[in-house]
Amino acid sequence: MSGRKHRIFIDGREGTTGLKLFERLAARGDTELLAIAEDRRKDPGSRLARIAEAEIAFLCLPDEASREIAAAVAASGIGTRLIDASTAFRTSPEWVYGLPELTRTQSAEIRAAGRVAVPGCHATGFILIARPLIEAGVVDADYPFSFHSVTGYSGGGRKMIDAYARRNDVKAPRQYGLSQAHKHLPEIEAFSGAGAPVLFNPIVSDYYSGMLVSVPLHAELFRRKLRLRELYELFAARYEGRPLVRVVEPGRESEDGFLPADALAGRDDLEILFLGNDARIVIAARYDNLGKGASGAAIQCMNLMLGLPEAYGLRLERQTEQ
Repeated sequence: MSGRKHRIFIDGREGTTGLKLFERLAARGDTELLAIAEDRRKDPGSRLARIAEAEIAFLCLPDEASREIAAAVAASGIGTRLIDASTAFRTSPEWVYGLPELTRTQSAEIRAAGRVAVPGCHATGFILIARPLIEAGVVDADYPFSFHSVTGYSGGGRKMIDAYARRNDVKAPRQYGLSQAHKHLPEIEAFSGAGAPVLFNPIVSDYYSGMLVSVPLHAELFRRKLRLRELYELFAARYEGRPLVRVVEPGRESEDGFLPADALAGRDDLEILFLGNDARIVIAARYDNLGKGASGAAIQCMNLMLGLPEAYGLRLERQTEQ
């Protein structure tokens, strides 16, 4: 890597994703993090000044705050490239969806983009499972998809983290998004290729980080009749060469018959697993909701936008040469 440092500003570094980004980028030798005084961090003028000085600015803010600062950047004519970690722009045609594995050309689109929206954690796993099935003609777009997503409580942000930290009793897993109006559903339906509403059951559990997204499938409803092993081969070919996605051969996902949701905590890669049998199949994605589901995905996008190898500085099972 060259000796030049990339100037980066994180707007909203006090939140979970912002803090993770700050910690990780501060440890890299190729980035210079632009600071803002504590008493100026909510001042629009001071924030715009820092954004203008940066090569890339991360927006780690609530949706409305992201919309406001992005509009101010545009109105000011500032040319800084933006990476947004909120829900605000994920389906906006003016922003590129920050999932490099989405299509064969998505990495190039992110590399050239001035505005990139980081995907939602739950959405990442489902899209990486459902889209290849639809594209390959295994199922029709109107297949009645449903999925469960088990996540650690860090996915709920600082308020939920504090709530779990204050209580010593063990809490049972809790399903939420009960009205089927979860904020990730618009991007799920926009980028998965699903032509029918997706039934989504998110579940938060009493561990810090890690995620397991499970998509059940009935082979009798397949348009293209593939067995479990053949599905594995389809996905292995689809994600060949993708440094952050590992497709696991059936039968190698577990040694004890259990599938822990936090097995990839602390990492930035994602596993796709094939469970069940030829008639009743579950395809699962396992990753860290704070890694490939948040800050790791944001850094992956930043790397592409800076012309770096996309896995540079990321924490993978197989360490990337840096």
